[in-house]
Amino acid sequence: MPIFGTTILSFIPGWSADGGRFAIEKTAEYGFDMLEIILPSSLDFDAKTTKKLLDDNRISGRCTLNLPANCHIPLYPEQATSIIKSALDKVAEMDGDFLGGVLHSAIGTFTGNPCTKEERIIIQQVFTELADYANKRNITIAPEPINRYESYVFTAADEVLDMIESIGKPSIGLHLDTFHMNIEERNFYDPIIRAGNRLKHVHITESDRGMTGEGNVHWDDFFKALATINYQGPLVLENFSSQITALVGPTSLWRPSKYNSEDLAKRSLAFMKKMVGKWYAN
Repeated sequence: MPIFGTTILSFIPGWSADGGRFAIEKTAEYGFDMLEIILPSSLDFDAKTTKKLLDDNRISGRCTLNLPANCHIPLYPEQATSIIKSALDKVAEMDGDFLGGVLHSAIGTFTGNPCTKEERIIIQQVFTELADYANKRNITIAPEPINRYESYVFTAADEVLDMIESIGKPSIGLHLDTFHMNIEERNFYDPIIRAGNRLKHVHITESDRGMTGEGNVHWDDFFKALATINYQGPLVLENFSSQITALVGPTSLWRPSKYNSEDLAKRSLAFMKKMVGKWYAN
């Protein structure tokens, strides 16, 4: 059975000590099993205290990181390598085994051209080194492809999987997100089947970032594929409510949300459980 999780964005716009406590407590209260912690780019994050809070609330935690502009791998490979290694150290301090997120590029950084062969060589060299570093700490690192309006580096599952196969190390996997899949993939079934056991983390989010089941994501195809590969990892809710006003700009919530954050979280959790029950029972 997959693990039912949510991100801190269901509760807070970004990590802080007080906000993190609130997010952890709400995650447990709403009935989730896991909280995804999006690490701040400053890496001002008390891993040991956070681990204790998670344990006290009887939920697990996973970390992700989105690279800042000054760590865009094709332009700044050394800086990117350094910050991702530091993030892996934070994961290790929390006794974690996973780091996902937009680890291949800075969101919103473009050259005006497709990713070049030279850039892909740099990216593969960085991830080869990071895979070795992660392996020594028993951590899996999993980059997340995102849509063409946010990056030009990895926009689809095949691109990440091609790199994983070229590197050939077990400590690197794939992180998928249904919002980006809805824009970039031809369907919701084939990328998951190709990924197989290399799929390590999944963001569950509707095509408009609203209530799951009320948009254009082909959920039956998606969950059928997950059941086919017997995916047992986290299903992590990542939808947004304009009720959290600090999220409006960063997530382009230009129209008021139909639902508040509590309704989004609780009803989306029920939707995920319903779909797992439907497809994993077959």
